[in-house]
Amino acid sequence: MAADMGGVDPAELLATARVAAQEAAVLLVQGRPADLGVAETKSSPTDVVTEMDTASEKAIRATIRRHRPDDGFLGEEGGTEAGRSGVRWIIDPIDGTVNYLYGLPSWSVSIAAEVDGRIVAGVVLAPQMGELYTAVLGGGAWLGERRLAATAPSGLDRALVATGFGYRAERRERQGQIVAGLIGRVRDIRRAGSAALDLCAVAAGRVDGYFERGTHLWDHAAGALIATEAGARVEGFHGTPASESMVLAAGPALFPALHEALVGLGADEPGY
Repeated sequence: MAADMGGVDPAELLATARVAAQEAAVLLVQGRPADLGVAETKSSPTDVVTEMDTASEKAIRATIRRHRPDDGFLGEEGGTEAGRSGVRWIIDPIDGTVNYLYGLPSWSVSIAAEVDGRIVAGVVLAPQMGELYTAVLGGGAWLGERRLAATAPSGLDRALVATGFGYRAERRERQGQIVAGLIGRVRDIRRAGSAALDLCAVAAGRVDGYFERGTHLWDHAAGALIATEAGARVEGFHGTPASESMVLAAGPALFPALHEALVGLGADEPGY
């Protein structure tokens, strides 16, 4: 059972995150314009933000403020906002924006609660898939009412591995080379388009491992907690924490082999 942390109950934070995610999901599904277009681009012409990303994050922040007016925020679209409580909310209002833009169902609302620098609660809601993933620190990971457990395949050759690609062409090209070197050594590769849902897939045993370079904290904060609470190991390279440089998630038996394979392919090299 999750412990109280400095007067803050992670279960109460989780409840607030669930309400915020569910209200945002209603907005995103029911309020999606038929002629939805790209509002702007960020790091590259393929890194898009829609008008609904911005609307979703505003709605999430407003919901959380109703319950916890002194908390801080870090959001993909709204940036950083300092708080006074020691709690910070890490928000990706649409993880998988391109999927959402094209009408594909593999996108999610991702909300994590951080207390004094530690992620203690997380929600990943995929409304068009009808799935709600949740976790609190020390309380296990859940898909609805079902407790989740990461898989433990007997070897790399039996592992189904998910990954993602960056928006910059030069990064995608290098990532494609790494996937090309890996695909003959694993069962197969999957690319869904949402880092949060890929991490939840590890938690649910739908894939055996996941790796991606270039994700931000809002992309993986909630999903990483969910995967960890399901028994997966979630790190970067060489024992570093998961970060923009690498998020690597797999069960403890598979993690070393997947890590070694990726390092052997140069995935830990800087500069892309």
